[in-house]
Order: sequence, then structure tokens, then C-alpha cells
Amino acid sequence: MRKRISSHRPAQVAEVVRQVVAGMLTHEVRDPRIGMVTITGVVVTADLGYASISVQVSGEQEERARALEGLQSAAGFLRKRVSRALATRIVPDLRFQLDEGEAHRARIEAVLSDLRQEGDL
Repeated sequence: MRKRISSHRPAQVAEVVRQVVAGMLTHEVRDPRIGMVTITGVVVTADLGYASISVQVSGEQEERARALEGLQSAAGFLRKRVSRALATRIVPDLRFQLDEGEAHRARIEAVLSDLRQEGDL
């Protein structure tokens, strides 16, 4: 018989992951590749196996790629710290991804601004 996982449990785990990872990035992770990183969201799968952590990184594309590389290399260390904060047998694997939402919004704003100037809007 399969044990049913509560629907709110992934959200609770995601919040713990967010808090622990944010604290670790601020105070303990010393990788120079990471720099200024903002966690914009954490989504944990229903089986608690994976946590997708969306981050915003300031800088050019090359700097963002380096930061993502640094985050991926620190994932094991961060996962170990998350395991200490969780009261579960299962600790999600941490996967980092760039949140392109702000860049996308800026591109849309630029296009709309150009259209306004041309009188099309």
C-alpha cells in the first residue's frame, strides 16, 4: 500500500529549502563565482525528490553562467545543510535554474516603449 503524501508538504519543504539555502548563500558559501544571487522561488516535486531553485543573478550572461556553475557545485553542501533542517527521511536533490523573468519583462517594456514612440500604441 502506497503512503499518500500531503499536498501541502512540498510547499512546506520548499519554504525550508528557500530559507536554508538563502542563509547559506549569504553567510557560509564562499565560492567567488556565485556573487550576488537572489532566490526567486523554490518548487519541490510531490515525492520530495527534487527541488528546483530559481535564482536571479546580476551581471552579463557569462557571469550568470559562472554563478549557476558555482551554485551547482555547492548543491551537495547545501543539500546536507537542508537535511539537518528537515524532519523527513527524503531530502530533495537541489537543482538551480536562472529566473529570466526580470530580463523578459525588461524586453517587453522596451518593445512597448518603442511602439509608443512610433505612435503605434
